[in-house]
Amino acid sequence: MPEYLRALIIILFLATIFFVFAHRFASTISEDVDFKRRRNLWFALTLAGFLANNFWLYMLIAIPLLGFAKRRETNIPALFFFVLFVLPMAFVQIPGMGVINFLFDLSPSRVLVLLILLPAFFSLRRHGDVLSFGRTWPDKAFAAYILLTVILSMRGNNYGDATPTSIMRQVFYLFIDVFLPYFIISRSLKKLQDFRDAILSFVLAIMVLAPLAIFESLKHWLLYAPATAALGLERGMTGYMGRGDALRAIVTAGHPIALGYLMTVGIGLYLFLQRSIQQKLVRRLGMMLLAVGLIAPVSRGPWVGAAASLVVFIATGRNPVRHLMSTALVVVLSLSLVSMLPGGEKLINLLPFIGTTDKGSVDYREQLITNSMIVIQRSPWFGSVDYMRTPEMQAMMQGEHIIDVVNTYVGIALDTGFIGLGLFVAFFALTLSGIYRAMRSTSDRNSEEYLLGRALLVTTLAILVTISTVSSITIIPIVYWSVAGLGVAYAQMMNEHTDRRVLNQKAIGSSSYL
Repeated sequence: MPEYLRALIIILFLATIFFVFAHRFASTISEDVDFKRRRNLWFALTLAGFLANNFWLYMLIAIPLLGFAKRRETNIPALFFFVLFVLPMAFVQIPGMGVINFLFDLSPSRVLVLLILLPAFFSLRRHGDVLSFGRTWPDKAFAAYILLTVILSMRGNNYGDATPTSIMRQVFYLFIDVFLPYFIISRSLKKLQDFRDAILSFVLAIMVLAPLAIFESLKHWLLYAPATAALGLERGMTGYMGRGDALRAIVTAGHPIALGYLMTVGIGLYLFLQRSIQQKLVRRLGMMLLAVGLIAPVSRGPWVGAAASLVVFIATGRNPVRHLMSTALVVVLSLSLVSMLPGGEKLINLLPFIGTTDKGSVDYREQLITNSMIVIQRSPWFGSVDYMRTPEMQAMMQGEHIIDVVNTYVGIALDTGFIGLGLFVAFFALTLSGIYRAMRSTSDRNSEEYLLGRALLVTTLAILVTISTVSSITIIPIVYWSVAGLGVAYAQMMNEHTDRRVLNQKAIGSSSYL
């Protein structure tokens, strides 16, 4: 039996078990018919991806499937999230028909954007009650960052001079990879139930990868590598990578650290959903599954991000000091216990800051910051187009003959200077500020609205911590723009609640006066 068929059988088996159990609590949060339709679409796209053996044949199958699902969908972000990680992030070039080399790179995730989010964009533009783009402070910082990126792309890049087609290609990528996810998500979700539904889909799409990641780690077999090859996709990061004695799981995330990043996002959002799960055992099993999924890629950056998110979540809850102290005590006792177990020392050595396994990756990141700062200081405001060719960056060349800029902030500063980095950071700072102010607008710390704000706050912070250890590769940027869209939508929803409350109080005051 071909390897891709054996991998498909394993994927379908593990996913079926997961969705059977997930159905028990998903139906209490979302409409049962919506869950079943999205789940069936997930299976259908997975089957098409493994059996088509050609990307264009996969497209012919995916287009009607997505069209059928979209016509019956009441929550476009929920549909998008549910199937976003069905196939690996890899690309095929659309040929230029002899006029130019190629039109653009197309990936399974970009297919979803074009078939789900692009029609939603035109639909939202026809609605009079949709907040126009640019009305919020995050919108303004976001627009400035995108505009600066477009302008600077006219200089060219490390791989060649700018041409009209390369500039248009860059604008197209920014529109479908950055603008559409942020805009559609930030404008589509207006009620608490909309957020429940969308976040449930997001978490389920991440959680179903956890048992597959565990299988990859235990069996030392990357399940989705055969599908990438069969579809003829290129530049998919599906190579085998190890740390210590463990295989680092990848699944569809494209890279181990990207998979750990996904699990960190899933944990943050699950903190909101878990209150809606009545069965305590099911609630704990869900968090345990995400935690084990976080361990499987053996990526330390996401571990730090997840730890930071849990600390902030506790700090924004009731009795934060007591809970933080008890959590710290549990962590210390757990580490002491693990160190005494057989093989415990190997596990301790994998931990960030205190472990010694693969310490070279930590040294590389430190050296990257040191060398990059020298390069950035030569063109501090708007970056440069040839920074990769500088002696300092050439000194970072690895054995694979690549220079891995494993820090999103450093990468942005090298590309667009401190101006671009400032706009990027300002966008997320304004988003976090909006979430925090929206949380504070409700006096009930036990309300579901306040819990949603806490979850979005800690998830965004976890992302900002994690991307300091990895460049914006594979699914990483589309996830952080999407989560930012959730944060802006939440702030807008809570602002509208506050406005209605003020109007009601004024109306009551006027009637009392009369």
